[in-house]
Amino acid sequence: MSWPDRIVIDPDILVGKPVVKGTRIAVELVIDLLARGWSHEQVMQQYDHINVEDIQACLAYASEILKSEKVYPVQG
Repeated sequence: MSWPDRIVIDPDILVGKPVVKGTRIAVELVIDLLARGWSHEQVMQQYDHINVEDIQACLAYASEILKSEKVYPVQG
C-alpha cells in the first residue's frame, strides 16, 4: 500500500487539503489526533468510515512531506 492509493488532494474538497479518499477527513486531523495520544482504535471509533490502512497512509504522507521539507538555518 502506498499513500497515493488512499490520500487525495482535490481543490474542491476542504480547499485542497489532503484527505482520506472518499471522505472529508483531513490527513492533518488524523495526524493531530495521533499526536494528542489517540490510538488507532480511538480514531477509527470516532471516524468509523476510515480504517487502519487509511491511518497508515496518513502517516506515510506526513513522513514523505517532512522528508522533502527544506530547512534553512537562520543566523541571529
